[in-house]
Amino acid sequence: MAALRDALEKRGCKCYLETKTAKLAGEKGGIPAKRFVDKVDVAAVLGGDGTMMQAVSRFEHFAKPVAGVNIGTLGFLTTCTEVEIDQLADAIASGNFKTSPRMLLEATVIRKKEKPEVYYGLNEVAIARGETGRLVTLNARVDGEWLNRYRADGLIIATPTGSTAYSLSAGGPLIAPQSSVMAITPICPHSLSQRALVVSDDVTIEISPEREEDGPMLFTVDGRDMTRLNHGDRIIVKKADRSFHLLQLEGSSFFGALRKKLGWQGV
Repeated sequence: MAALRDALEKRGCKCYLETKTAKLAGEKGGIPAKRFVDKVDVAAVLGGDGTMMQAVSRFEHFAKPVAGVNIGTLGFLTTCTEVEIDQLADAIASGNFKTSPRMLLEATVIRKKEKPEVYYGLNEVAIARGETGRLVTLNARVDGEWLNRYRADGLIIATPTGSTAYSLSAGGPLIAPQSSVMAITPICPHSLSQRALVVSDDVTIEISPEREEDGPMLFTVDGRDMTRLNHGDRIIVKKADRSFHLLQLEGSSFFGALRKKLGWQGV
């Protein structure tokens, strides 16, 4: 953090720390993440993909570029590594960078006699088996039309950004970030005929547990915001009306990242 701040300040940029970050750094002050939209032109997040997804939640309606410095492991969502901090600072100071708008999902949990709960995710929403450890049965509809009765460990609805995350581990497809689609991926389905499905991003997907005996299921958004899902509850998933704007350095490439992160080899 200190290295990035020093590099930016040397180039005439004024830096602010988020409240919790300032406390961790032993400094006074800081501003709440929700107020970053009013204070900064670019936000920087230090960590890995998980940290970036936490930032999505905490920044809320932040529609300005977000740069990620990878000090984690895989780092599909990050802009650069620690050794490229000077390059990042040059790009921010000069404005010589590009942004990659990433789709967000809006997931609404509807329960009987309760106020709907709305969540936003960059990677995916997932419904998974809970305490029983048994397979669960989930009904899925797309724009009101019956799609399938999934008998599986759960179900993932992923954005193109999330196609390299949980969905990929469950056998879902890799999707280029700017594709206008979502992926519906069953987790360890009972039938091998139940495969991942790619649908347009302008549809509304409804998921509901079929059987009370499956017990409470777990609903998560980007691996956080965990809540229980019971028989009679419904999840409505659609493309959110706002995006996450990932800052990218000139010359960066999604396909280059795939080759590097996944260890693809040429012939």
